[in-house]
Amino acid sequence: MLRIYNTMTRKKEQFVPLNEGKVTMYACGITVSGEAHIGHAYQALIYDIIRKYLVMSGYDVTYARNYTDVDDKIIAKSHETGIPADKYAEMMIAKIDHEMRALQVDDPDVWLKATCTMDGIMDFIAKLIEKGHAYATSEGDVYFAVESFSGYGKLSGRKLEDAFESVRIENEDNKQNPLDFALWKSAKEGEPYWESPWGKGRPGWHIECSAMNMKAFGEQIDIHGGGRDLIFPHHENEIAQTEALTGKTFAKYWIHNGLIKVNGQKMSKSLGNSLVLHDLLEAYHPETIKFALLQTNYRGDINVTDTLFPDAEKHLTGFYKVIESVYAKFGTDNGDTDSQGIEDSFKQCMDDDFNTAKALANLFGIFKKIKAKVNAGDNTATDDVAVLKKTYGLLGFFREDPKTYIARAEAKKVDETPSNDAPAEVMALVNERAEAKANKNWALADEIRAKITALGYSVKDTKDGAVVEKL
Repeated sequence: MLRIYNTMTRKKEQFVPLNEGKVTMYACGITVSGEAHIGHAYQALIYDIIRKYLVMSGYDVTYARNYTDVDDKIIAKSHETGIPADKYAEMMIAKIDHEMRALQVDDPDVWLKATCTMDGIMDFIAKLIEKGHAYATSEGDVYFAVESFSGYGKLSGRKLEDAFESVRIENEDNKQNPLDFALWKSAKEGEPYWESPWGKGRPGWHIECSAMNMKAFGEQIDIHGGGRDLIFPHHENEIAQTEALTGKTFAKYWIHNGLIKVNGQKMSKSLGNSLVLHDLLEAYHPETIKFALLQTNYRGDINVTDTLFPDAEKHLTGFYKVIESVYAKFGTDNGDTDSQGIEDSFKQCMDDDFNTAKALANLFGIFKKIKAKVNAGDNTATDDVAVLKKTYGLLGFFREDPKTYIARAEAKKVDETPSNDAPAEVMALVNERAEAKANKNWALADEIRAKITALGYSVKDTKDGAVVEKL
């Protein structure tokens, strides 16, 4: 029996879709204003796994995901680079798609883009105005009237008066209420725009997802997902505008994954501690990255330290060595027998709110038993490996040839032989970084690390102190 934690009810609930045997699922995707980072990768990975487990559980799943391909940041990047906003967005979508596939995250069943949903967005807004839930201004902006929707705040638990402190106030002068949010923004000079009944402009962020959901699934969906940082105001506003229009419950289950932190701090561009997906894929095998991320259950925050990915690589190398020892001693088998109950224990973990952390923790005991079978000459170890690969393949593990994974990991050990033979300028920065870390000034430490990288060196923290290596 699958149980899911529903952010709306703040408890785990038995999963029962709106239509028996079928599941509609939507996850908020990336605003393509820059490189994909580890947070984007984590969110995409989580909902891909949830989709796959629902399919494994026998459901007919339709999973939709969006790209926000027009917004203020994309327009700023267009001005900065000289590339038209639409071309810049296309370029970044192609790059991000390539990197997600390199991470072995499958495409959704339905891709949606804001710029391909303009007619639906304008129709949605017009109907909200007609119902008295939105209003146009003389400047050509359209706002949703928050006080017109009595259920506002039910997802986040915020009361209207409390929301004043958190919401970003935009174009305050022409709003009827400071909490009202933009459905349509009038175009400024030099910005891309679409013709609308309210003048030249483009949609606000929140209305895009509601209109794309409507386009893909209609008035109701089973699961709506995203990062926890989207609960307010984005998902709260989606609920308000959609339910104001339809009078129906928008999503039956709201799922939110945790956030990525770097050395205890929330990851952000302003702190200079964003981990770019491209760089991670250059440094680590996709399975290593997944193992590091899935050791924490999806609702929890992940703290990325210098040891997170190396430790994941070490564990996976150990597992692959056991698999290789099975192949070397017994060859392979069809895996008709699950003598350890691997699949059942995996399903128990995943039925408990997709608990990948517990599923991965079980691997240590499973491999210990397989290793014992190899030592005892028990050839049922081949069945265990076959079932293990089939079952944990859903999470993206043990797809690689064991020798290939092991060789790559062993080669990295040779390449990463510690050395502190670095210029005085670099060593001075290393000492500054150590002082910043001692003072728990993580932002400064990350800034100094970036300077060291720019000089062509990396710094790793070990139990014996910092090790400096040439890139």
